[in-house]
Amino acid sequence: MPENKQGKITRGVGGFYYVHVPEKGIYECRAKGIFRNERDRIKPLVGDDVIIQILSEKDALGNIERILPRKSCLVRPAVANVDQALVVFSVYCPRISLNLLDRMLIHMEQQHLSVVLCLNKSDLDEKKEGEGLAHIYGAAGYPVLRVSAGTDPDMGTLLPYLKGKTTALAGPSGVGKSTLVNRLQGETCMETGEVSEKLKRGRHTTRHSQLIPVDEDSYLLDTPGFGSLELFDLEKEELAAYYSEFTPFIKDCRFNGCTHTNAPVCGVINSLEEGNTSPASYHTYCVLYEELAARKKY
Repeated sequence: MPENKQGKITRGVGGFYYVHVPEKGIYECRAKGIFRNERDRIKPLVGDDVIIQILSEKDALGNIERILPRKSCLVRPAVANVDQALVVFSVYCPRISLNLLDRMLIHMEQQHLSVVLCLNKSDLDEKKEGEGLAHIYGAAGYPVLRVSAGTDPDMGTLLPYLKGKTTALAGPSGVGKSTLVNRLQGETCMETGEVSEKLKRGRHTTRHSQLIPVDEDSYLLDTPGFGSLELFDLEKEELAAYYSEFTPFIKDCRFNGCTHTNAPVCGVINSLEEGNTSPASYHTYCVLYEELAARKKY
């Protein structure tokens, strides 16, 4: 009699779903007809917890029998059960663009994801820029980790933040995301490699969303969807709400709806002049505000 197992969809391509079953490995599965043919049925997504019927242990084949209830579902990209985002930037090369970093942080908040900020290549940070960034973004409420994926053999600082969670991985090219993933995979490298071999693609080519097992109950979500820097449906008046370091000072603004850019009596500008707000963060806020204001003209 066929055996049923619970697993998590790590990738879906061309009607095939690759399901990671703890302590078993990755099974290539099809969704049963009920998922394809009935309009009121949900479509399997990367990140879904599912029950599969194992058809062949030897060939690692199965069918998806049931999709378990989702605790969250993102639209862009379409993935399920993501707990948080790991935003990776480099403190050496390429240099950090605060504009790009703030865009990514806002992007994640718009998706209702908590964020862990990872500053990589810290072993090469001779100017100690990472310390200043850790202070700025730590004060804004983000956990900030300074790591060296190229030299740290076990990434012990980062692992506790990933344990038991599905974490979306985001960051610009060249910051060391692939090296970081290689360090974190450990014994699951073979399983991920097997999937890549079946798909005839490189292990970290993100043409499709994929989950990379870190351990039996921890996953990294590598997806092209988080390369987008669009600020979804964001009005310029809403931008300040994404800068938590402004919050204590907004009450001192004279006008409701203060833009915090050129108002005569502005608590945020006062805090900047008094050294209580980071000039770098404030500058990035102003650049994004002007961009949003200009966008409304077209």
